[in-house]
Amino acid sequence: MSAKSDKRKQSLYFPEKMLNEIAAEANRQDRSLSWIVQKAWKIAKIEIAKYPSVTEPDDDIVE
Repeated sequence: MSAKSDKRKQSLYFPEKMLNEIAAEANRQDRSLSWIVQKAWKIAKIEIAKYPSVTEPDDDIVE
């Protein structure tokens, strides 16, 4: 038996220029906006995980 895909709806807001770029790429690849964003996340998540969280101390602050 195959696993069902979780298709919960979520609103995401992008700057207009970025959304237009994503839409153009989705059109170029004949894919959905959702597919493009999901693939982009899979590619970028390791790099994004390197960013400090807002609760981590900032090394640039000198007291």
